[in-house]
Amino acid sequence: MTQAPPRSLREAWPALAGLSAVFLFEMLDTSILTVALPTIGRDLHASTTALQWATGAYTVVFGGLMLAFGAVADRFGRRRVMLAGLVLLGAASLATALVASVGQLIAVRAVMGVAAAMTTPGSMALAFRLFEEDRLRVRAMTLISTVGLAGLAVGPTAGGFVLAVAPWQALLLVNVPIAALAFAGVRSGIAADDAAGLHRAPVDVAGALLGTATIVLALVAPTLFVGGGAGSWGAWAATAAAVAGAVLFVLRERSARHPLLDLGLVTRPLVSSGLAFKAAAGLATAGLGYLVTLHLQLAWGWSPGLAALGMLPQVVVLVAGGALVDPFVRRVGLERAAWLSAAAVVCGLGVYGLLGRSGYGWVAVALVLVAAGMRVVGVVAGVNVLRGLPEERTTVGAALTDTVTQVASGAGIAVAGTVLAALFAGDVAAPSWTARQAAQFQDAVTVGGLALTALSAALVGWGFARARRP
Repeated sequence: MTQAPPRSLREAWPALAGLSAVFLFEMLDTSILTVALPTIGRDLHASTTALQWATGAYTVVFGGLMLAFGAVADRFGRRRVMLAGLVLLGAASLATALVASVGQLIAVRAVMGVAAAMTTPGSMALAFRLFEEDRLRVRAMTLISTVGLAGLAVGPTAGGFVLAVAPWQALLLVNVPIAALAFAGVRSGIAADDAAGLHRAPVDVAGALLGTATIVLALVAPTLFVGGGAGSWGAWAATAAAVAGAVLFVLRERSARHPLLDLGLVTRPLVSSGLAFKAAAGLATAGLGYLVTLHLQLAWGWSPGLAALGMLPQVVVLVAGGALVDPFVRRVGLERAAWLSAAAVVCGLGVYGLLGRSGYGWVAVALVLVAAGMRVVGVVAGVNVLRGLPEERTTVGAALTDTVTQVASGAGIAVAGTVLAALFAGDVAAPSWTARQAAQFQDAVTVGGLALTALSAALVGWGFARARRP
């Protein structure tokens, strides 16, 4: 007999606890290791490039494999793939205790990226499928994202306290109890996969390989642009290869008998508009964060601690704003909430580009607007994407949503970094700037902020037009 869907969040608390722990792992793992990079560099005698890959390996593997594992989960079982990923996460985290070189650390981080790709898209897909009412789906996803964003916010601070009393390996060993909690919650709170709800088509291996290669190149290229500037041939080569890979992927998916990603589903109004809104938010949040971090510390001379306090308005809105998502959605509806919140992100970027050089007050306004918009669009656009897909394709839809956000975030950093490299003469990290360099940086803030605003506005406008189609 089929189990009745829960009628409240309380009835589904074991499942929500497990799914929240999954998202906590993703967010915490993204932020907590950053504070330990100097310690890791000294302990493992690592170069700057090696340290960059110690953090980047996780992101690149995670982003590159999400779409492929989303398709696998839709075919072989979302719960089954998630539980396997949590076991892999626990094993990789335990292996951290044996790391003796930076190469081994990079390998461990790459395996953690595989585990994240197996688990994260499933957390949203399973939360969506757990309930039948859109209201409960929004509340469940708000709860899960709040837990994850709290981990993202407290990660660096918690990491600093841990480093004061324990070796850096402890920062990754914390994943072991989180994985155990997630495994217990998912296994006890979510029913075993129903064969009738799975996608029966074979896995498109060629499409998976092309998609993974394209996404990996798209995530690596921004790092190369930021490091080498607009004249970096490696960055342009990676970008060209990513574009070529995307073209080949589309051609493959249009001709394959059983495509990895049915492009016809992506063109559905709810799906395409939701993806556009998520891309706009990812582009804006990453680009703004990159520029503001440099702005506070390098242009205005704030200490790292004071700069962290300067980012506090964003942190507070991201964590505490979850309480406002459900009332806002009930008042205006899912579709209007999606484009209104995405528009708030664009407005925040515009404020920073036009007025950010005039004082911190305007920077704080920009951070609040972008964070508020991101907080809402992160939930409702994801719900809309899943609402627009067949039930047997929800995990690949969640993976597509996360992948679009990751790639857009990389593009946001690339745009900001490339504008800065093009307009700023000299070493941006130099201890003191000339008056000319200070003016060049302020010009870069304006040009970079307005360029990101224009790109995000174009995505929101296109998404709004798509959402209005029947």
